[in-house]
Amino acid sequence: MKKFKIIFVYILSLIAIVVLTIGIYMLIIAVQEKLFVSEEYLMWIFKYPASRLVFIYEIYLFAGFFYIFKKEFREMGTGAYSAKDNFLKKHRRQIIPIFITLNIALFYVIVSAVTVITNSKIIDYSFLSPQGREYNYNDVVSINTGVYGKKLYIPFTHSKGDFFYIIELKDGSKIDLTEVGGVKNEEHEVFIIEKLDSELVKMNVPKVSSMKNFKYSTEHLDKIYTDKIRNILENSQALGWKMLSRRAQCRRK
Repeated sequence: MKKFKIIFVYILSLIAIVVLTIGIYMLIIAVQEKLFVSEEYLMWIFKYPASRLVFIYEIYLFAGFFYIFKKEFREMGTGAYSAKDNFLKKHRRQIIPIFITLNIALFYVIVSAVTVITNSKIIDYSFLSPQGREYNYNDVVSINTGVYGKKLYIPFTHSKGDFFYIIELKDGSKIDLTEVGGVKNEEHEVFIIEKLDSELVKMNVPKVSSMKNFKYSTEHLDKIYTDKIRNILENSQALGWKMLSRRAQCRRK
Protein backbone atom coordinates (compact mmCIF):
# COMPACT_ATOMS: atom_id res chain seq x y z
CA MET A 1 0.00 0.00 0.00
CA LYS A 2 2.83 2.35 0.87
CA LYS A 3 4.60 1.64 -2.44
CA PHE A 4 1.38 2.27 -4.34
CA LYS A 5 0.97 5.58 -2.53
CA ILE A 6 4.54 6.63 -3.39
CA ILE A 7 4.04 5.69 -7.06
CA PHE A 8 0.77 7.62 -7.15
CA VAL A 9 2.44 10.69 -5.63
CA TYR A 10 5.27 10.51 -8.17
CA ILE A 11 2.82 10.27 -11.09
CA LEU A 12 0.93 13.29 -9.80
CA SER A 13 4.25 15.08 -9.37
CA LEU A 14 5.19 14.39 -13.00
CA ILE A 15 1.83 15.69 -14.20
CA ALA A 16 2.27 18.79 -12.03
CA ILE A 17 5.77 19.33 -13.45
CA VAL A 18 4.45 19.23 -17.04
CA VAL A 19 1.67 21.69 -16.22
CA LEU A 20 4.03 23.99 -14.34
CA THR A 21 6.59 23.82 -17.15
CA ILE A 22 4.04 25.04 -19.68
CA GLY A 23 2.80 27.62 -17.17
CA ILE A 24 6.28 29.01 -16.45
CA TYR A 25 7.11 29.25 -20.16
CA MET A 26 3.85 31.10 -20.87
CA LEU A 27 4.51 33.38 -17.88
CA ILE A 28 7.97 34.27 -19.22
CA ILE A 29 6.54 35.04 -22.68
CA ALA A 30 3.82 37.21 -21.13
CA VAL A 31 6.34 39.12 -18.99
CA GLN A 32 8.58 39.70 -22.02
CA GLU A 33 5.70 41.03 -24.11
CA LYS A 34 4.56 43.31 -21.31
CA LEU A 35 7.99 44.76 -20.54
CA PHE A 36 9.70 44.97 -23.92
CA VAL A 37 7.34 44.65 -26.89
CA SER A 38 5.90 47.90 -28.25
CA GLU A 39 2.68 48.24 -30.24
CA GLU A 40 4.46 48.97 -33.54
CA TYR A 41 6.40 45.71 -33.57
CA LEU A 42 6.43 43.34 -36.55
CA MET A 43 7.96 40.45 -34.64
CA TRP A 44 10.01 39.90 -31.53
CA ILE A 45 12.76 37.43 -30.83
CA PHE A 46 13.38 35.30 -27.74
CA LYS A 47 17.14 35.15 -28.25
CA TYR A 48 19.13 31.93 -28.37
CA PRO A 49 20.57 30.42 -26.16
CA ALA A 50 18.46 32.08 -23.45
CA SER A 51 15.34 30.66 -25.11
CA ARG A 52 16.69 27.17 -24.37
CA LEU A 53 17.75 28.09 -20.85
CA VAL A 54 14.05 28.19 -19.94
CA PHE A 55 13.89 24.40 -19.96
CA ILE A 56 17.18 24.00 -18.11
CA TYR A 57 15.99 26.62 -15.62
CA GLU A 58 12.76 24.71 -15.03
CA ILE A 59 14.59 21.41 -14.47
CA TYR A 60 16.97 23.10 -12.06
CA LEU A 61 14.11 24.89 -10.32
CA PHE A 62 11.99 21.80 -9.79
CA ALA A 63 14.93 19.63 -8.77
CA GLY A 64 16.10 22.25 -6.30
CA PHE A 65 12.72 22.72 -4.69
CA PHE A 66 12.05 19.00 -4.48
CA TYR A 67 15.46 18.29 -3.02
CA ILE A 68 15.41 21.09 -0.48
CA PHE A 69 11.80 21.05 0.60
CA LYS A 70 10.67 17.47 0.03
CA LYS A 71 11.93 15.02 2.64
CA GLU A 72 11.34 11.94 0.48
CA PHE A 73 13.54 13.32 -2.30
CA ARG A 74 16.30 14.30 0.12
CA GLU A 75 16.41 10.69 1.32
CA MET A 76 16.70 9.16 -2.16
CA GLY A 77 20.52 9.28 -2.01
CA THR A 78 22.87 6.33 -2.33
CA GLY A 79 23.32 5.94 1.39
CA ALA A 80 26.66 7.70 1.48
CA TYR A 81 25.02 10.33 3.65
CA SER A 82 22.27 9.82 6.17
CA ALA A 83 19.41 12.27 6.53
CA LYS A 84 21.10 13.77 9.61
CA ASP A 85 24.50 14.09 7.95
CA ASN A 86 23.23 15.40 4.64
CA PHE A 87 25.07 18.58 3.63
CA LEU A 88 21.93 20.35 2.43
CA LYS A 89 20.11 19.61 5.63
CA LYS A 90 22.97 20.96 7.73
CA HIS A 91 23.27 24.18 5.73
CA ARG A 92 19.65 24.60 4.75
CA ARG A 93 19.33 28.12 6.18
CA GLN A 94 22.27 29.33 4.10
CA ILE A 95 21.45 27.42 0.93
CA ILE A 96 17.80 28.45 0.58
CA PRO A 97 18.53 32.23 0.24
CA ILE A 98 21.33 31.46 -2.24
CA PHE A 99 19.05 29.17 -4.22
CA ILE A 100 16.29 31.81 -4.38
CA THR A 101 18.76 34.58 -5.35
CA LEU A 102 20.24 32.48 -8.15
CA ASN A 103 16.74 31.70 -9.43
CA ILE A 104 15.83 35.38 -9.53
CA ALA A 105 19.08 36.24 -11.35
CA LEU A 106 18.62 33.45 -13.89
CA PHE A 107 14.99 34.44 -14.44
CA TYR A 108 16.11 38.02 -15.15
CA VAL A 109 18.76 36.84 -17.65
CA ILE A 110 16.16 34.75 -19.50
CA VAL A 111 13.37 37.34 -19.51
CA SER A 112 15.62 40.17 -20.75
CA ALA A 113 16.88 38.21 -23.80
CA VAL A 114 14.56 39.94 -26.27
CA THR A 115 14.96 41.68 -29.63
CA VAL A 116 12.08 43.65 -31.14
CA ILE A 117 11.81 44.22 -34.91
CA THR A 118 9.73 47.16 -36.17
CA ASN A 119 9.26 48.76 -39.59
CA SER A 120 12.15 51.16 -39.02
CA LYS A 121 14.39 49.86 -36.26
CA ILE A 122 15.73 46.96 -34.22
CA ILE A 123 15.70 47.16 -30.42
CA ASP A 124 17.99 44.70 -28.66
CA TYR A 125 17.56 44.00 -24.94
CA SER A 126 19.80 41.98 -22.64
CA PHE A 127 20.63 41.58 -18.95
CA LEU A 128 23.37 44.21 -19.46
CA SER A 129 21.06 46.56 -21.41
CA PRO A 130 17.55 46.24 -19.97
CA GLN A 131 16.71 49.66 -21.42
CA GLY A 132 17.48 48.34 -24.91
CA ARG A 133 19.86 49.39 -27.67
CA GLU A 134 18.29 50.82 -30.82
CA TYR A 135 19.62 50.12 -34.32
CA ASN A 136 18.54 51.19 -37.79
CA TYR A 137 18.42 48.72 -40.65
CA ASN A 138 21.59 50.45 -41.89
CA ASP A 139 23.34 49.03 -38.81
CA VAL A 140 22.94 45.47 -40.12
CA VAL A 141 26.40 44.57 -41.45
CA SER A 142 25.85 40.98 -42.60
CA ILE A 143 23.32 38.17 -43.02
CA ASN A 144 23.86 34.43 -42.69
CA THR A 145 20.97 32.15 -43.59
CA GLY A 146 20.32 28.52 -44.39
CA VAL A 147 18.93 25.26 -43.01
CA TYR A 148 20.58 23.08 -40.38
CA GLY A 149 21.64 19.67 -41.64
CA LYS A 150 22.46 16.33 -40.06
CA LYS A 151 24.49 16.51 -36.90
CA LEU A 152 24.85 14.95 -33.49
CA TYR A 153 21.68 15.96 -31.67
CA ILE A 154 22.21 17.78 -28.42
CA PRO A 155 19.13 18.58 -26.29
CA PHE A 156 17.96 22.21 -26.36
CA THR A 157 19.89 23.01 -29.56
CA HIS A 158 18.78 23.20 -33.19
CA SER A 159 17.46 20.22 -35.10
CA LYS A 160 17.94 19.00 -38.66
CA GLY A 161 15.70 20.97 -41.02
CA ASP A 162 15.46 24.09 -38.84
CA PHE A 163 15.67 27.31 -40.86
CA PHE A 164 17.97 30.04 -39.56
CA TYR A 165 18.36 33.70 -40.48
CA ILE A 166 21.09 35.42 -38.49
CA ILE A 167 21.80 39.14 -38.78
CA GLU A 168 24.93 40.75 -37.40
CA LEU A 169 24.78 44.33 -36.12
CA LYS A 170 27.54 46.93 -36.23
CA ASP A 171 28.65 46.19 -32.65
CA GLY A 172 29.07 42.48 -33.37
CA SER A 173 25.74 41.35 -31.87
CA LYS A 174 24.18 38.41 -33.72
CA ILE A 175 20.45 37.70 -33.71
CA ASP A 176 18.65 34.73 -35.24
CA LEU A 177 15.28 36.03 -36.42
CA THR A 178 13.83 32.52 -36.50
CA GLU A 179 13.95 32.31 -32.69
CA VAL A 180 10.52 33.89 -32.63
CA GLY A 181 8.79 34.93 -29.44
CA GLY A 182 5.79 36.48 -31.17
CA VAL A 183 4.57 38.03 -34.42
CA LYS A 184 1.98 40.70 -35.11
CA ASN A 185 -1.42 39.58 -36.41
CA GLU A 186 -0.39 35.92 -36.00
CA GLU A 187 1.49 36.05 -39.33
CA HIS A 188 4.06 33.28 -39.82
CA GLU A 189 7.59 34.52 -39.25
CA VAL A 190 8.92 33.42 -42.65
CA PHE A 191 6.62 35.92 -44.38
CA ILE A 192 7.99 38.75 -42.24
CA ILE A 193 11.59 37.57 -42.66
CA GLU A 194 11.12 37.42 -46.45
CA LYS A 195 9.99 41.08 -46.53
CA LEU A 196 12.83 42.14 -44.25
CA ASP A 197 15.34 40.15 -46.29
CA SER A 198 14.19 41.82 -49.49
CA GLU A 199 14.73 45.23 -47.94
CA LEU A 200 18.17 44.39 -46.54
CA VAL A 201 19.32 42.87 -49.84
CA LYS A 202 18.22 46.03 -51.68
CA MET A 203 20.41 47.93 -49.20
CA ASN A 204 23.35 45.74 -50.36
CA VAL A 205 23.89 44.16 -46.95
CA PRO A 206 26.45 41.33 -47.44
CA LYS A 207 24.63 38.01 -47.32
CA VAL A 208 25.76 34.40 -47.14
CA SER A 209 23.09 31.79 -47.88
CA SER A 210 23.06 28.10 -48.70
CA MET A 211 20.53 25.76 -50.26
CA LYS A 212 22.57 22.74 -49.14
CA ASN A 213 20.15 21.41 -46.52
CA PHE A 214 16.96 22.96 -47.85
CA LYS A 215 15.41 19.52 -48.55
CA TYR A 216 15.32 18.79 -44.82
CA SER A 217 12.99 21.74 -44.19
CA THR A 218 10.41 20.19 -46.54
CA GLU A 219 10.12 17.18 -44.24
CA HIS A 220 8.24 19.05 -41.51
CA LEU A 221 6.94 22.27 -43.11
CA ASP A 222 4.12 22.88 -45.59
CA LYS A 223 5.01 24.00 -49.10
CA ILE A 224 3.68 27.51 -48.53
CA TYR A 225 6.41 28.04 -45.93
CA THR A 226 9.23 26.18 -47.68
CA ASP A 227 8.56 28.26 -50.81
CA LYS A 228 9.17 31.39 -48.75
CA ILE A 229 12.35 29.89 -47.29
CA ARG A 230 13.54 29.08 -50.82
CA ASN A 231 12.86 32.68 -51.87
CA ILE A 232 14.92 33.96 -48.95
CA LEU A 233 17.83 31.60 -49.61
CA GLU A 234 17.92 32.29 -53.35
CA ASN A 235 17.53 36.05 -52.98
CA SER A 236 21.22 36.57 -52.26
CA GLN A 237 22.16 34.41 -55.23
CA ALA A 238 20.19 36.71 -57.52
CA LEU A 239 21.93 39.68 -55.96
CA GLY A 240 25.30 38.03 -56.43
CA TRP A 241 24.71 37.53 -60.17
CA LYS A 242 23.66 41.16 -60.53
CA MET A 243 26.81 42.36 -58.75
CA LEU A 244 29.01 40.12 -60.92
CA SER A 245 27.25 41.39 -64.03
CA ARG A 246 27.80 45.01 -63.00
CA ARG A 247 31.48 44.36 -62.33
CA ALA A 248 31.85 42.72 -65.75
CA GLN A 249 30.22 45.69 -67.44
CA CYS A 250 32.53 48.10 -65.61
CA ARG A 251 35.61 46.13 -66.75
CA ARG A 252 34.47 46.20 -70.38
CA LYS A 253 34.13 49.96 -70.19
